[in-house]
Amino acid sequence: MRGVKKTNLPTKQCPVCNRPFTWRKKWELNWDKVIYCSKRCRTEKK
Repeated sequence: MRGVKKTNLPTKQCPVCNRPFTWRKKWELNWDKVIYCSKRCRTEKK
C-alpha cells in the first residue's frame, strides 16, 4: 500500500471562512506557509 489514506491527511482551518481544508499535493513543499483555503479567501482577508 502506497501513500496516506485521505482520512489521515493533515487539516487546517481557514481564518476567513472558518472551514477546514486538507493537505493537497501542490502544497507539499510549503504546507507550513499555507494559511487560506482558496484564492477567494486570500483576497477577502481584510
